Amino acid sequence: MVALTTLSPAEDRQARSRRRGATAAARHEANGTLAISLAASAALLAAWYAICRLGLVPPLFLPSPGAVLGQFIAVSQDGFSDATLLQHAGMSLMRIGLGFAFAVSTAVPLGLAMGLNRWVKGIFDPAIEFYWPIPPLAYLPLVIIWLGIGEVAKIAIIALAMFAPLVISAQAGVRSVSLGLIQAALSLGATRGQLFRHVILPGALPEILTGVRIAVGAGWSTLVAAELVAATKGLGFMTLSASEFLVTDVVFVGIFTIAALALGFVFAVRALERWLTPWKGRD
Repeated sequence: MVALTTLSPAEDRQARSRRRGATAAARHEANGTLAISLAASAALLAAWYAICRLGLVPPLFLPSPGAVLGQFIAVSQDGFSDATLLQHAGMSLMRIGLGFAFAVSTAVPLGLAMGLNRWVKGIFDPAIEFYWPIPPLAYLPLVIIWLGIGEVAKIAIIALAMFAPLVISAQAGVRSVSLGLIQAALSLGATRGQLFRHVILPGALPEILTGVRIAVGAGWSTLVAAELVAATKGLGFMTLSASEFLVTDVVFVGIFTIAALALGFVFAVRALERWLTPWKGRD
């Protein structure tokens, strides 16, 4: 039998002090990184303003920050391509949301099953590894042939871009679970269901959430390709329409709006990660 040791009050205080110090150091490092990022962003914005102010680049190719801001207000109020900016954003968010929901509900269970069962992995792994590196534009014509030009095709192309990262991350999460934890749970009489719920799934969750972040980025990067298919609303559609008419400031509005929404998704996933896996990165 293994004897359990307890810390003395002095040792416990020292351990708590070390943890507080590590937390403070991590917070200080995060604040320092944020300050550097803000300074770099401010410098980039100043350089953009200076280039436009000095006339080094024609406005057709690089509109000024003020022109982009003014166009942002105008598109928000008056619209562009028969829809306001809010309507374009709402349609794009709907497509991303439905594609994400479908991808998560199918890819994560499949990835977990592939990590747990070699037969499932052997059956599905070749197809996933084959299509994952292919850019969505390459199989977009097939999606159109199979599903038509309606909303289903747009959502499907986004879901396919998210699917592979989620499967691979879920599978990697299962493989990363400590064998010692599994053996300890089995030695205590855990059933297969209890082992999955209390050991494997929590252990795989950090990898799954990392895959979610990657998948969200892939989904947003595929949005413009998805909205090539007979779209009448959407941020990608708005951006492409503006580029055809050489309305560069509206192109910038579309790009910045997509970037802001994608960044909001990433921050939401990070907050979810901190809530669901507070132990991640801690000793």
